[in-house]
Amino acid sequence: MGKYVVKRLLHGLFSVICVVLLVMVLIYSLMDRTKIFASDGSYTKQSNNAKVTYQYSRWEQYGYLDYVTYSEYLGSLVSAGELDEADRTGLSSLGRSADKDSAEVAEYTARFRQAYESQGYTVIRLDAATSRSGKLLAGGQPALFAYRDTPLISRALKYFADLFEVDNVHSVPADQDVGERKLTFTLYDPVYNPVGSTEKVFAPAIMGNGTQHKYLLYFDGQFPYIHQNLLTINLGTSFTVTQGVDVFTSMTRSQGAYVLSTLTFPTGLTEQSADDLHTATYVAGSRDINALNRDRFTDDYTSVDTFKTGFSKLGYSFIIGILSVIMSYVLGLPIGLLMAQYKDKIIDKLGTIYIVFIIAVPSLAYIFLFKAVGGAVFKLPTTFDTNSASKLMYILPIVSLALPSIASLMKWMRRYMIDQQNSDYVKFARSGGLSETEIFTKHIWKNAMIPLVHGIPASVIFAMTGAIITERVYVVPGAGNLLTQAINAYDNGVIVGVTLFYAVLSVIAIILGDVLMATVDPRISFTTKDR
Repeated sequence: MGKYVVKRLLHGLFSVICVVLLVMVLIYSLMDRTKIFASDGSYTKQSNNAKVTYQYSRWEQYGYLDYVTYSEYLGSLVSAGELDEADRTGLSSLGRSADKDSAEVAEYTARFRQAYESQGYTVIRLDAATSRSGKLLAGGQPALFAYRDTPLISRALKYFADLFEVDNVHSVPADQDVGERKLTFTLYDPVYNPVGSTEKVFAPAIMGNGTQHKYLLYFDGQFPYIHQNLLTINLGTSFTVTQGVDVFTSMTRSQGAYVLSTLTFPTGLTEQSADDLHTATYVAGSRDINALNRDRFTDDYTSVDTFKTGFSKLGYSFIIGILSVIMSYVLGLPIGLLMAQYKDKIIDKLGTIYIVFIIAVPSLAYIFLFKAVGGAVFKLPTTFDTNSASKLMYILPIVSLALPSIASLMKWMRRYMIDQQNSDYVKFARSGGLSETEIFTKHIWKNAMIPLVHGIPASVIFAMTGAIITERVYVVPGAGNLLTQAINAYDNGVIVGVTLFYAVLSVIAIILGDVLMATVDPRISFTTKDR
């Protein structure tokens, strides 16, 4: 079994890479890249040459191409010591057209063109946009830049290379003065033992200086009790859906209203705050430009997340999803068994009607129907509220999500049970004098369950991905709507990141399903025996 799992993991890893590559081909090669500006308010405000340069700069941010401006080229020459800032300022003044450049500017623009065209870049020169009277129009300044489409392999290698980031004492750039770069282990976390406290609270933590995060490892009273910032997962940065936030962060960050508590900051200042000091990250110069930071923090680890009342997107989706899975199996399997045991009787006919209803009626229709009945008849909340403490708002989404799964389990359980009734071991059991109930519960049930248990890990794991329709209808702030939002907004980073997340979950679900099936039935073996 161990060799099989390792083999499946390797095959799964290869499959995940292929899926991500395919999605990248679809996004970056086959889709119209101008679609990313459909909901970009800044793009519509641009005009003339400024609009063109804005396009290319955004395409670079989205990962379509590498974009280098003439100004950036001059900056690289300053860094190399070939020019000084005064020279750079003078050379930056392009003429309204190439023939209007000064001799010195013309020399450096020619060098720029030669340097980048030799590397496969396309160089574009935009002349000044003027009115008929010769007046320079808004956004009409001349521009010179080079661009080159990013090859698929380079893009994929960079994506997977940046997927995991290990924080270390050199994460903050070397030009930042952070003092001594080191890791510190303490048994008394300053968050729980602030300045001026008289009693020592045992709370181990590993803290860093020069690291991106102040706390790399810490303990607290919230599940799972041990937390880390040492390893960061970078699925991809969003540009529109969550604007600048990584996909993994947006899925795992808590939501809702702020939870205030009495908090003592590193400087000793005590006030009501929702800040989570354990999430502090480094922001260069943040104390110099912000007096509030100087009042609260003793260093530039000033950017913090906050405590909120609600769960994360993954949290809401998983809670609703896992409870619907439990409900599905608790109801679907026993009812399916009864339908098979009392075939063609009233319970079988009623169950068949329900199955046909779920299959025939579009899911959106019966979810809205159930929402209307639940709200009007049972007075249950029909929309989700992250600031509400009521657990009743979970009922309708859970039941609505469980409805199709119950029907599916009923159908397959009935089918497997009936198929097993004509097996030789069932005939032998009958000849041995066992009752039909004993045959169903002790023999047929076990064999019928073998193919069904394979889907249990997948049902549990994919509870984290959320349900698009159910979450939209009940306004659940879960993960189910994230991918559709990203596709509608052409948010490439989110599309690739969520695809990778789903692909990894699929591989894990398949492997766990095989392992569980082999555990339930020892006769199943995934190893090849020598003959």
